Amino acid sequence: MEFRGWNKKMAKIILDAPLTWSQIAAIARHESELELSPGTRVKLHDANLIVRAIIEKNIPAYGVNTGVGALSQIIVPPAQQGELSKNILMSHAVGVGAPLGAVETRAIMAASVNNFALGYSGLRPLVVERMVELLNAGCSPIVPRQGSVGYLSHRAHIGLVLIGYGYAELNGERLPAKEALARLGLEPLVLQAKEGLCLVNGTACATGLGCLAVAWAEHLMNWADAIAAMSFESQRCQISALSQTAMALHASPGLVEVAGKLRNLLSGSGILAAAAGRRTQDALSLRGIPQVHGAVHDVWNNVATMVERELHSVTDNPVISGTPEAPEVFSQAHAVGAAIGFAMDHLAIAMAQLGTMSERRLDRMVDPLVNGLPAFLAKSNGVASGFMIAQYTSLSLVSENRRLAAPSSLDSGVTSGLQEDMLCHATPAALKVLDILANTQNILAIEYLAACQSYDLLPGEAAPAARILPLYQALRREVATYADDRPLGEDIAIAARLLGKYSPEGLLRDAGL
Repeated sequence: MEFRGWNKKMAKIILDAPLTWSQIAAIARHESELELSPGTRVKLHDANLIVRAIIEKNIPAYGVNTGVGALSQIIVPPAQQGELSKNILMSHAVGVGAPLGAVETRAIMAASVNNFALGYSGLRPLVVERMVELLNAGCSPIVPRQGSVGYLSHRAHIGLVLIGYGYAELNGERLPAKEALARLGLEPLVLQAKEGLCLVNGTACATGLGCLAVAWAEHLMNWADAIAAMSFESQRCQISALSQTAMALHASPGLVEVAGKLRNLLSGSGILAAAAGRRTQDALSLRGIPQVHGAVHDVWNNVATMVERELHSVTDNPVISGTPEAPEVFSQAHAVGAAIGFAMDHLAIAMAQLGTMSERRLDRMVDPLVNGLPAFLAKSNGVASGFMIAQYTSLSLVSENRRLAAPSSLDSGVTSGLQEDMLCHATPAALKVLDILANTQNILAIEYLAACQSYDLLPGEAAPAARILPLYQALRREVATYADDRPLGEDIAIAARLLGKYSPEGLLRDAGL
């Protein structure tokens, strides 16, 4: 996954309070290093003392001195509890398929560290420090993407590297875990009681991926608003549809925000001034930008809040509490991940709809019956096809997004001999959002190209809005007006990379606007 572009090097993040989604994303993109505060180390140490007390007092505790899943009634003696931890990683590392990207794996690791740092897991500080060392060194475990109904397999593959098994990527090279550790001057860990279970359970997998989804979605929403403004202007729409008076009548913060952003971008447009009264009202994909994009912004805000809430939550099972003198252990279901699964499903639907709106605007740009421009934005009708087939690509991606947006959290299922008799599929839900976002970036790239092509073909000499010009120029510095003189797919790839590398706000700021 590539959605870099915020290349500003951030200061080291000291983990003393729960991390934010933006901090998780920055760590995942290797823009920030992570360090445990002294207070966090104390919390980790104290929680581990409680686990030791549970063992000494022979208090039954799931995954500490018992088997896991359907084997939870089997008592494991102290001499075998370290072996239990190792075996949990071995047996749970069952992922298949192509690996996650390093960014996704690092997000899961950062979210895992965040959960441990809350102080209710009970693994040794050494284990958490080792994961932080791998993050800061840019050493990413190789984690197969498929095979999880919740969270287990992805995190087990990460845990394997800590004990010298599996594979890791270091400086672009795939290495056996032991070799990767050795190059960093590290020895494989020997796990103790509960540590294997800590390394695989909780919602950190879905939450880490969710942090990436929230960051990427925010970036694409801002581009979608800016590109939509370009389409609105180049299609000579009626600016009255964005009237502040009319927009204030709807109680959606997102709608008001998007409408205000469009008015700001389009302020002073000679093209729109000349088009005033040209038609009574425009198609919904154009005049409905504030309503639909605004709803997406509202969904994003709700999802970001949910992800932030999850980062503040203990999601282990069991959680340990109390003191070494009076230890407490609670077997519950915080690891289920229903909330994060629902949030990811909601974001998936919203971002898929954002792509749908983009494709609908593109379709109008290539249709001479509704926009008055040359057919398919081609410079030579009949001989050249212009953007005819690019719209096919956009529609294909929109259709794929529609299929991907089907809710994962409704899938459920039964595992572990009826012990885990319902599932929320939170991690698959988060992975689907990332796929949808990748598609949506390409959909927006095609609209961006078509909007700039529309400007090039507009009749008359009316000037575009001053704040639109830097967005047009940014693309034209990379891609010339299209004349069927090169594979159009290459232009789409360049535009998509540009969307990942820059933000519209940054381009306007660089232009002094």
